[in-house]
Formats: sequence, C-alpha cells, structure tokens
Amino acid sequence: MLIEQPPFLYRILFPGAHWRLQPSEKAVYLTFDDGPIPEMTPWVLDLLDAYRIKATFFCVGDNVRKYPEVYQQIIDRGHRTGNHTCHHLQGLQVSTEQYLRDVDEAAQLIRSRLFRPPHGHLRFPQFFALRKRFKIIMWDVVTRDYSRLVDARQVFDNVKRYTRPGSVIIFHDSLKADAKIREALPKSIEWLIEQGYTFKTIEE
Repeated sequence: MLIEQPPFLYRILFPGAHWRLQPSEKAVYLTFDDGPIPEMTPWVLDLLDAYRIKATFFCVGDNVRKYPEVYQQIIDRGHRTGNHTCHHLQGLQVSTEQYLRDVDEAAQLIRSRLFRPPHGHLRFPQFFALRKRFKIIMWDVVTRDYSRLVDARQVFDNVKRYTRPGSVIIFHDSLKADAKIREALPKSIEWLIEQGYTFKTIEE
C-alpha cells in the first residue's frame, strides 16, 4: 500500500502538491505517464475515445521531440498534457540545477503548467523551485502496471482496491506496461463506470 496509495505522512512532505482532487465528487482523474510513443499511446487514445473519456498525459520531452505526431494526437483529441521532464530524470539522482534545466527543456515542447516528477521523487529545493511555476501533480493510486512483479489482474485489483472519489490514478503508456495495460485498462474503465464514477482531466 505504501506504493499504490502513498500515506498521509509522505504527502505532507510536499506541501501544495496535488495527490487527490475534489474528494467530495465521485470522479476520478486518469493519467498516463512516460509517453508519447507510437507503440502504445495511439492504442490508449483509441480506447479512451471508445468510452468518450478524457485524460491527462504526463509526457517525457524527449518522446515528444521524437514523436511529435503522436503528441499532437493527444492534443487534437482533447486531452490534457503535462511535463514529466525531458529525459525522465529522477530528482534524487541529479543536482537541482540539472533537474531544472531538464524540466525547462521539456517545457519548450510541452506547453503546460502541470508537472509530475518521474517516480514521484524530488529534492526539496527542486520541489520548491518548481512549485512556483507549475501545478505539481502526484497521485492517489498508482496501478504498478510498469512492474515485472505484478500481472494484469493485480493491476486491475489495485484500481478496485484503492480508488476513491477524487483519486488521481496513474497508468503508463510505455513499453514496460504494454501487455498489462491492454488487459487491465479496459477492465478498470468498465469497473469505474459500473461504480458510478465520472472521468475528469486535471486543469491547469
């Protein structure tokens, strides 16, 4: 549970970051990290279109540079995008200066005030510098679709177990998640609809 749904004590380390939105409303916020890539993102977009759902995509700047037509598909289909650094840097492993440069590089390609740090890890100076310029979006439920230690059934189970009104849910439009998300995402959407949830994008 420490991974799938971060505890309160972890959340308070980052004051002003957004982990859960509008808990009084029976809505969820589907988000997708690490794309866009041609192998996965178009499939996700087609699935969302089939259910008439809008989501928020936190994009790696280098992927946007390599696949601008896939990124444009996200925009054209009415979804939100956010900055996920340019090279998927983990903040704890690099200096604040290098991290902020990488975010700025991504910002040249991704015109958004939304930011999510890869892995959810940031040094405090990085966090406070970025908080002045971005709305920092963390998560309330991470499905762990990227992990070799879980299968598609467990990804779906994480959605069912941890989702609550206002949950920001993370899936990944990445190769690591490919086999699992193709099974778990449709099941998760169907279950959320059956439970009476609506789907919203994260506003800047």
